[in-house]
Amino acid sequence: MPNDLRSHATGLSAALALGAAGALAACVTIDPPPLEDELQAAQSPPHIEPRRSLAITEQPILQRFPLERVLSQLIATSGVTGLTPTALFQQGWDVFNPGPGLGAGPHCDDTIHPELGTVLNGFPYSCRPAPAEGSQASCDPFAAGSNCAYIPIGLFMRFDLAPEDGRHCGEYRIVYAKASGRTQALNRNLVILEAAARNPHVNQGLRGCKKLVQAFAQLSAEPDLTARADLLEDIYFDGYREFDPVVQWSNFGDNPLGAGQIRTNQFMQPDAPRVWSLRELKLRKVCGATCTLQLQPVTAKVNPFGPLFADDAAPTPFQLELADQLPTLTGATAGSIGLRVSDVYNSGQSQAAGAVPESQFATHFAPPGAATSTFRNELTTRLASLGSTLTPDEVVARAQAMSCAGCHRFSNNAPIGGGLVWPPSLGFVHVSERDADLEVVDGVVRYKLSIALTDHFLPDRASLVASYLTDLPRPVRPADAPIGNRWSH
Repeated sequence: MPNDLRSHATGLSAALALGAAGALAACVTIDPPPLEDELQAAQSPPHIEPRRSLAITEQPILQRFPLERVLSQLIATSGVTGLTPTALFQQGWDVFNPGPGLGAGPHCDDTIHPELGTVLNGFPYSCRPAPAEGSQASCDPFAAGSNCAYIPIGLFMRFDLAPEDGRHCGEYRIVYAKASGRTQALNRNLVILEAAARNPHVNQGLRGCKKLVQAFAQLSAEPDLTARADLLEDIYFDGYREFDPVVQWSNFGDNPLGAGQIRTNQFMQPDAPRVWSLRELKLRKVCGATCTLQLQPVTAKVNPFGPLFADDAAPTPFQLELADQLPTLTGATAGSIGLRVSDVYNSGQSQAAGAVPESQFATHFAPPGAATSTFRNELTTRLASLGSTLTPDEVVARAQAMSCAGCHRFSNNAPIGGGLVWPPSLGFVHVSERDADLEVVDGVVRYKLSIALTDHFLPDRASLVASYLTDLPRPVRPADAPIGNRWSH
């Protein structure tokens, strides 16, 4: 099956300042003087309240983050003229229509394989024209009474996705849901803007992110909701201290690192088979005679094409890569399990429902006792060498949980070995726009989060942030590895 190996952005190493000292010219490491905020943090370890600092879903705060405002700022920061928020919105959804569509920009059928049909990265890439998501290419979300209006339902602080060398400061997200999904189960659609914040002090490595992380940590101790909203609004739209605003076009993929993206969580198909599909796009400036912004489809990260798990005469390069990662796949807790997938193996879509099993890894993995099971045998041998009691099937189940489709649906309450059960989503989503799911806490209405977030991942992220702010040591990982051991989600 044809695939083009993508080159990956290489990281920046944290620089060390060296100087000569004394007659012996001995070299010493010179650290920058500690910041006042850093000294205070070291003296008093912060308490991180996840629902104030890491996952903000109160409606009064989110009302300050309307989609039109965000798209307008993306356009303004890009310097592109003549582009409206409505036109950018429509172009993004036109990606899922066959060409020519609106004309400009990519479409789902730009590459057609003689056997597989429409493809991206050499793997199937389904079009989703009207009445599915592609229909929004002709809809104005900002018109009065629009049937494609979107509402903000969550802000998520993902410092845990910052690389070990601090080449950026993690992701700062805004989640939007199609307003119709509040009451219509078959007319739901979500968009997640995942900005990778630039580190203004990249020469200091992760330390250069500290002021931004401290700003989010301070929200935990702020009882006034309006004050919290003011700070978040500053961080996202105006910038905080020397940090750029979160909402600017270059934070969504068009930067030297290729960091940041926009992901969609789609289920607008009214007729069977209904396939909940998760996709990923980058926002890029495209220039010819004039410049414009375009949303362009890319692979869904950590989402290998399911048939790659099928047995062959010998373990394939993908299967050997997965076997090499058994030390992280065999973690003792849900939060310690990780998986990295070379982009050449990633599909452009993660299908979380429907009759097509392409994203269900166990369906393709060789069954126990198969006459030829080279991949299973490879995993069995490697697990034994690690002293692990996990089975190959449990390893594949863990890889499934790392994928979009697994984390959102297939792995809900699934046993994954080692006495672990993968925590559930809210049925395809981890933050719900449904009116039936709204919560009222201290008189404030907020959107509901999944058990996976509230009971597992948010506590882990809170502990990581607190440890970072008090300079506690972390596990040693490669320079480009995320400090939270999660490569996506």
